[in-house]
Amino acid sequence: MNQKKIGEFLKQLRKEKNMTQEQLAEKFYVTGRTVSRWETGNSMPDLGILIELADFYDVDIREIIDGERKSEIMNLETKDTLKKVAEYTAEENKKLRNKMADMMAGTAILVIFSAILFGTNAFNGAIPESSYHNMMNFTLGFTLATLILNIMYLFGMFEKIRERKEAYLNRKKEN
Repeated sequence: MNQKKIGEFLKQLRKEKNMTQEQLAEKFYVTGRTVSRWETGNSMPDLGILIELADFYDVDIREIIDGERKSEIMNLETKDTLKKVAEYTAEENKKLRNKMADMMAGTAILVIFSAILFGTNAFNGAIPESSYHNMMNFTLGFTLATLILNIMYLFGMFEKIRERKEAYLNRKKEN
């Protein structure tokens, strides 16, 4: 799949509709910068948007993926299947966001619990002071690590790391 070729094709289709990148961005609820990235081949639209673009431009989705016009019209079964895949992906993303929200709520509860429990020395000498401080430090450190990992996940840093690792490995294989 040649992203540069796809980007040029998307740009051509947009210009055929006499639209600016900003106008297209508004139509699909993305930024003008996102449309620019599609058209330069730096990124690809999500599957759901790809289907909508094919409908909007009245082209076969395979034409967009190939980056050129074909004579055949997209068969309804393929289109239907792709819509179902897009819906499935959206549903999975929603479940993942809910799971992350639950993890963040759990972490917040842990922080509050730690502050109440360890911030007041509620044990009044029942636990040796060094053990008490160790437990407090462990709990707060664990909480902080969990928050940092959640934030990294929410900002897609793990995905970026994976992509860079794959790019590095691909370059290494080529050499």
